[in-house]
Amino acid sequence: MQKGGERMLEVKNVSYRYEEQETDALTDVSFSIMKGEWVSIVGHNGSGKSTLVKLLGAIMPLQHGHILIDGIAVTENSYAIHGKVGMVFQNPDNQFVGATVEDDIAFGLENYGIDYDEMHRRVDEVLEAVSMSHMKMHEPHHLSGGQKQRVAIAGVIALRPRIIILDEATAMLDPEGRLEVLDVIRQLQRDLNLTVIAITHDLEETIEADRLLVMHQGRLVMQGTPETLFERGDELEALGLPLPFSMRMYQLITGASQFIQDEELLDNL
Repeated sequence: MQKGGERMLEVKNVSYRYEEQETDALTDVSFSIMKGEWVSIVGHNGSGKSTLVKLLGAIMPLQHGHILIDGIAVTENSYAIHGKVGMVFQNPDNQFVGATVEDDIAFGLENYGIDYDEMHRRVDEVLEAVSMSHMKMHEPHHLSGGQKQRVAIAGVIALRPRIIILDEATAMLDPEGRLEVLDVIRQLQRDLNLTVIAITHDLEETIEADRLLVMHQGRLVMQGTPETLFERGDELEALGLPLPFSMRMYQLITGASQFIQDEELLDNL
């Protein structure tokens, strides 16, 4: 269900083609996201979701169409967009620049000219939010995968974005680390009223999303709540997106239950 009120992001008729390709990586993609929503964008490799992420984060220039983030066009002020959108990538090691966890989070704040006292207050605040205060003086590269992603998330939320984009942020984690990171993000979303865009190819991670956007060959081909789209499991699997195990089991059980009821009804005729 879409959250009411403020529209946080709007994508209108966006297309994109890389120079070396003969076909579009994105073709006429349009959708909107409301403030406070958790929207998962799913698709198999080559579906266009990675290109879309780069455009949403103002990492690549737009070619065709329009993207508005909190009312600002990404083509007009990329600096302002970067202040509103925080991105957490698949490999957190690529984001670390500080010798300690504290230094790493402070680095981004220094780049934005945050006052020294305010900077240290925010570092402590975000480390507490992701339950990593006890690792404040540790080297980021010596942390576990889940801990590294927590630090990466802390570095992003310290800048106080309005949108967080998770670009396959749990893909390199084990199941326990994946749940740990997703739980942290959900708690932050509730506490800070964040809008979350989660890019993934794993439908297991989308069960609690407000909406799913399904990409295929550069086009937005399906969208809706997890409940409504999981009912179209055959279509999703045809796109290389197998249903979550829990949903497959649920459908098998309900299907068997309906079959038994139908058989009993026929016996009573």
